[in-house]
Amino acid sequence: MASKRLGTAAALALVAAVVPLASTGAGAAPPDDVVPGAWIVTVAAGVAPHEVAADHGRRLGAEVSHVYGHAARGYAARMSSAAAAKAAGDPRVAAVVPDRYVHTAAKPAGNTTQPPQLPPTGIDRVYVDAEPGLDLTGPAVAVIDTGIERHPDLNVVGGYNCSTGSSWNDGNGHGTHVAGTIGAKNNTSGVVGVAPGVPLYAVRVLNNAGSGTWSSIICGINWVKANAVAKNIKVANMSLGGGGSDTGCDDGGLHRAICDADDAVTFVVAAGNESDDAARHVPTAYDEVITVSALADFDGKGGELASSTCRTDRDDTFADFSNHGTDVDIIAPGVCIRSTWKGGGYNTISGTSMAAPHVAGAAALYLAHNSAASVIDVRDALTRTATSDWNNYDDRDAVKESLLKVDTL
Repeated sequence: MASKRLGTAAALALVAAVVPLASTGAGAAPPDDVVPGAWIVTVAAGVAPHEVAADHGRRLGAEVSHVYGHAARGYAARMSSAAAAKAAGDPRVAAVVPDRYVHTAAKPAGNTTQPPQLPPTGIDRVYVDAEPGLDLTGPAVAVIDTGIERHPDLNVVGGYNCSTGSSWNDGNGHGTHVAGTIGAKNNTSGVVGVAPGVPLYAVRVLNNAGSGTWSSIICGINWVKANAVAKNIKVANMSLGGGGSDTGCDDGGLHRAICDADDAVTFVVAAGNESDDAARHVPTAYDEVITVSALADFDGKGGELASSTCRTDRDDTFADFSNHGTDVDIIAPGVCIRSTWKGGGYNTISGTSMAAPHVAGAAALYLAHNSAASVIDVRDALTRTATSDWNNYDDRDAVKESLLKVDTL
């Protein structure tokens, strides 16, 4: 009975758990991204997650960290492999899978001394024939990341903490940077975002080092799903990821959570920075998300006209670090992007983490004028109006990503 409810990865991890993690035997240790002794348990339809979590805590010694009532309904906990196997045998349980590590999709910080840019080069590049408009009042965007600082250039209206610490405030800087590209105010100071002044919710799922787990991200997705209607959250940006592949909505983990929430929220994710096929990484490989690769652009204009600044990439080409492949939906600027930073300042960094929020901001703009649009409608609108006006000869695939263009949304 138990083996039928364990995902493939979970079953392998249970077998491997009896072997010391230092073992070098073939297949002896679980994958490097598996969190030792940590599990995600999803429950069957009609079952109350809190009741199962409490019961497993008493009977199996499960140390519950999160309970999910809206996305990937179930709980996350630390427990032994034997206890996880018993949990999988519970008829109220749909699946038990290992928790896994994730991290931000940003490159090391670049030149932090550059003067403020109004607008930054990335905003210039996606607003090809126009400029950002007046501050937007809605819908809201959830930044599922390291948190967001209450920066004077941002309209942060609330948040939730699923990670370490006691608040959703940003202890890293990454989430604040992402937030600025999405919606920094059009206030003649600092920088400006794609959707200026859009309400932002800081959903902290990563720690001060920019690391987290599936269980913390599912916690964030669960909170977004639970509050989507009341708080008018229609877009979520996830500039983070880890190893994995598209195993379908019934994976019992991260994919399950996104599938449970994408009826209410458009998820925009960073393709990743491994110069690899995005199909080998999650959540980028999931069909339900909009996956964004990174363009190197140093002047906000088409054509290889500018010299490189904080990195040595070639202007107007595919970023040398960006993941690629048929799972990518669109490309956006992601090299030497200037945006808000913790401490009330600004910073210039690179990564597909910086590309994704350009698209999340564009999704918020589209939804502000098309409130009934579905996730598929948003993806179609963004890709339909995108442009091939970039030098994509060095893209690594036969499929050439179209570049985000905001003007015609």
